[in-house]
Amino acid sequence: MLRKALLTAAVAVFGATAAAPAAAATGLAWGPCPAGAFPVPDLQCTTMPVPLDYRDPGGRTIDVAVSRLPSKHPEKRRGVLFTNPGGPGGPGLDYPQVLKYLKLPESVLDAYDVIGFDPRGVGRSTPVTCDLTPAQLAIGNLPYAHGPAEVVKQAKLAKTEAQQCRDAATGSMLPHVTTANTARDMDRIRAALGESTVSYLGGSYGTYLGAVYTTMFPDRGDRVVLDSNLGPGGYDITAMRAFARGMEDRFPDFAKFAAAHPEYGLGRTPAQVTAKFHELAARLDLAPVADVTGSLFRGLTFGGLYAADLAPLASDWRALDNGRPPQPAAWPGSVENLFASRFAVICGDSAWPRSVGTYQVNVAVDRLRYPLLGAAAANISACAYWAPPKEPPVRITGHGPANVLMVQNERDPATPLVNALELRSAFGERARLVTVDQGGHGVYPGANQCGNTAVTNFLVAGERPAHDVRCAARVGEGS
Repeated sequence: MLRKALLTAAVAVFGATAAAPAAAATGLAWGPCPAGAFPVPDLQCTTMPVPLDYRDPGGRTIDVAVSRLPSKHPEKRRGVLFTNPGGPGGPGLDYPQVLKYLKLPESVLDAYDVIGFDPRGVGRSTPVTCDLTPAQLAIGNLPYAHGPAEVVKQAKLAKTEAQQCRDAATGSMLPHVTTANTARDMDRIRAALGESTVSYLGGSYGTYLGAVYTTMFPDRGDRVVLDSNLGPGGYDITAMRAFARGMEDRFPDFAKFAAAHPEYGLGRTPAQVTAKFHELAARLDLAPVADVTGSLFRGLTFGGLYAADLAPLASDWRALDNGRPPQPAAWPGSVENLFASRFAVICGDSAWPRSVGTYQVNVAVDRLRYPLLGAAAANISACAYWAPPKEPPVRITGHGPANVLMVQNERDPATPLVNALELRSAFGERARLVTVDQGGHGVYPGANQCGNTAVTNFLVAGERPAHDVRCAARVGEGS
């Protein structure tokens, strides 16, 4: 998730002609924000009801928690900027404040009321649960399968998880916790704010949410920025398997970094660091360190590659190599809710293969194709046992205004460049793509001046490149 990468750097998306309505013109009652993992001194918060099932708009409602970081210069304000930090399952209520902390340019903060929200099913919105146990959560998001028998073993666990989700108190909500319904919620928030159009800044899974919103409501989007892009199919099986491609793209940056810093003791050449990865994974498969198995080590490495700063990952490797646990990770919310809401979205957005044999074949193929993570990213999950989606996926096309700016690192572990190229192709002339010669997950706001300037100029002045752009690595960049 982009949020994880941003917090690590600081802890898994029309040109306007008239001024937007004033901030006071709103149907929402703003008040203080709840205390959370991140300080929110400048934020205002509220909740609003939305239909659980948009096919029954007069039926049961759920709450969506919304935040606002108001522009301090009304004379410069041009509208609202919706934000989403990724996920699915990621809370976004405090994300405007996170962006401010990470130096979102003052010109952007002046031009917009920055809007955050916890998507339906998440956090301070009406949350979902699967009653997942600590043991189930400890397996992680990417369980590594060494062979067909381990896929069968994971299938039993996945089937149990899916059943728990259905049987939980919020089981009736799960079919409706989808990207399309979150996009509909966003349009309800837009209307409650009194805005005819909204701009958008979304990262990681938030790129798919933004793509779906501007596809479903093309005339209500102003300036749409998608950072670190999923493909046009969203978080489907293709995106899950693409994690392995992304890790192969990004890992050489880490191998080069670790080799250049012999104090970590991980090898003096990139080849030696790569060999150390496989040696450590095999050793931890046999003898975990503080419950860190080889599978979790692979996932820990994958997550560490999100960050621009690779030193913390090298420190974790050194600790494990010496028989000590790594630095514990932090998540600003309920991990159980994160997993439950993630299941709801990815399993409810698209249909996944049902046959265990399909996953056994995928694991065998991807283990050879992508030896670092392929046998984990291709493994079976609860989605194989989920109810069929309530509606077909939203098809991203080029129909609509030319108001989309995509930004993308060339070596992104979570949303590899191949995804962005596919989404760019689906959008056609609606979009322009800015690629940045750097690794990690998340471009904006960031250290690359070319990428930063492209996004800021678009959000503030509506200046979108005439053609796709490639930004060179910043001088002295080591990752």
